[in-house]
Amino acid sequence: MQEIPVYLFTGFMDSGKTTLIKETLIENGFAEQGKSLIICCEDGDEEYDEEALKKVNARVLMVEDEEDFTDEFLQKANLSYLPDQVFLEYNGTWGMDTLLETTLPSGWVIVQSLATVDATTFEMYLNNMRQMIMEQLFEADVVIFNRCDDTTDKGKFRRNIKAQNRKAQIVYERADGTLDEREEELPFDISGDELDISDADYAIWYMDCMENPKKYEGKRVKYLALVYNPDKLKKGVFVPGRFAMTCCIEDVTFIGFKCKYPDEDQIPHKSWITITAEVRVEFAREYKGKGPVLYPVSIEPAEAPDDELVYFS
Repeated sequence: MQEIPVYLFTGFMDSGKTTLIKETLIENGFAEQGKSLIICCEDGDEEYDEEALKKVNARVLMVEDEEDFTDEFLQKANLSYLPDQVFLEYNGTWGMDTLLETTLPSGWVIVQSLATVDATTFEMYLNNMRQMIMEQLFEADVVIFNRCDDTTDKGKFRRNIKAQNRKAQIVYERADGTLDEREEELPFDISGDELDISDADYAIWYMDCMENPKKYEGKRVKYLALVYNPDKLKKGVFVPGRFAMTCCIEDVTFIGFKCKYPDEDQIPHKSWITITAEVRVEFAREYKGKGPVLYPVSIEPAEAPDDELVYFS
């Protein structure tokens, strides 16, 4: 059976989904792939010009209510339109479980998921509707922040996305459609050979070090850590890290780097320490490739902080 590619577009209303679909279909040559069906699950400010779409062999099918988005609806759409490719513009206020639990017609395969985000409102949504907006971005292959300007905190945006979705490619666009290629600023100085990482910066440093380990190779880092050192762990290895909240209090995970230390059996599991260590980039099975490995210079007992969690923003 012929595979019918489905391109999934998620994001809140007026985040640019419709504009992106029109650009993809008309400007990027996707119309040459055959008959296109756009399934639109919300009616935003930007509209489709059905006459223009007919010229590129594309049709629009509206879905007004979440309860109408069913297996039967999609099966009927497939039989009625016989598309060669599908663009699914999903409603940003609908639960993603509705989509994930719906059975696609035979042959339909989601080949790419793109999420659009209005950079001018992202922080507001993070503060007030974090779980809902992050659900939209959780499985996206590409996250596009549009309407960026010189005040956009690209580093903060990236950290929030990567904390939930490590595989996502992140793109920043300005209001005029050009790419925003400014470098992302870190909240700490890495120009020297020694870094004193605060609790507030730990999660940010962890994410950047995981993604760009060579940037930190040979540097010494000092930070307050909770020890992960259960009996089952390999001898000579422990993990000094922190529990981080990624989305909500129910979504807390331990993040830390592999640390090689011959006297690790003297470091109690779940104890608090202040560690100073040299970062080396080595192959590690835990990373499935090369990554940052710590070699302690000093380890001192420490008291637990008032807030034991660290955050990505």
